[in-house]
Amino acid sequence: MKKLIAFLFAITLIAPQLQARQDHIVYEGKSGPGNGKHLVFLTGDEEYRGEEGLPMMAKILSQRHGFKCTVLFSLNDKGEIDPNNQKSLTHPEALDTADAIIMLLRFRTWDDATYKHFDNACNRGVPIIGLRTSTHAFRGKLGGFGKRVLGEGWVSHWGGHKREACRGVVEPSEKNNPIFNGVINVFADSDVYEAYPVQDAKILMRGLVLENMKPDSKPSTRTKKNRKLKKESGINDPAMPVAWTRNYKWPSGKTSKIFCSTMGAATDLQSEGLRRLIVNAVYAGLEIEVPKKANVDYVDPYKPLFYGFNSFRRGIKPADHALGKVLPAGQKKK
Repeated sequence: MKKLIAFLFAITLIAPQLQARQDHIVYEGKSGPGNGKHLVFLTGDEEYRGEEGLPMMAKILSQRHGFKCTVLFSLNDKGEIDPNNQKSLTHPEALDTADAIIMLLRFRTWDDATYKHFDNACNRGVPIIGLRTSTHAFRGKLGGFGKRVLGEGWVSHWGGHKREACRGVVEPSEKNNPIFNGVINVFADSDVYEAYPVQDAKILMRGLVLENMKPDSKPSTRTKKNRKLKKESGINDPAMPVAWTRNYKWPSGKTSKIFCSTMGAATDLQSEGLRRLIVNAVYAGLEIEVPKKANVDYVDPYKPLFYGFNSFRRGIKPADHALGKVLPAGQKKK
């Protein structure tokens, strides 16, 4: 008994050090429809604070819906989260057991060994949910991933960046799609991207460019030249797609269900409607019955930083995203 007590005491002493060295975070699922399914979240974007938004979503999907959720990060050589390190993705081995991938990446340049884990998961045909800058997730030899797989790459900012927010409007033909169960009032304070999804994509939602950054603001009436139509027209005529689905067949012959949204900044995810849309997309991708109104309440307090280059919190480690923790202020560069 004395040895057992001594062992347990030793564990309590070293546990903080082990957690401090942890390069990723795992949320074991509670009871729920997601039991037995492993979701892997890939963070790594310099601008839209995916390193804050995706851990919050992982907490919801694990604690509210039962999925095991693993969140991977880009780190610096101190073990701190550094989205500017485009070469880094921690613990890519987690992808070997992924049942679905949720990603918010921007212009990553992973090494071949890291990419191999990602490529193998894709070729198993796992569902993929790509948010915001995932349309341009990689650069170099992988640079075509967005257009080829998700259905669109980087085109341009359509709404005024940091001046004109987005209100989501369900495509009329998709109003009865279960992916919209309980989804209302989708608002994103990131601007609408210009996007022309590939022909086989099913457009689910369009984004109205708003006059300002307030959720109750009116749609913008200004005009802009539409690249595809090559003419000047109202910026919301037609409104750009902001969410769509498609199927993508890999060289292995397996097919992945794809959900892509150009919304997804950490501040966008303060929208209950957007959180529920993403949770519903996970269910739909895994062919699990979509809840009538999925619980998307925060598990821990959530106060994300506003988006912008170099606006991420300094000194944050993956362990700071553990259940029950609130992110410390860190050092923010303005």
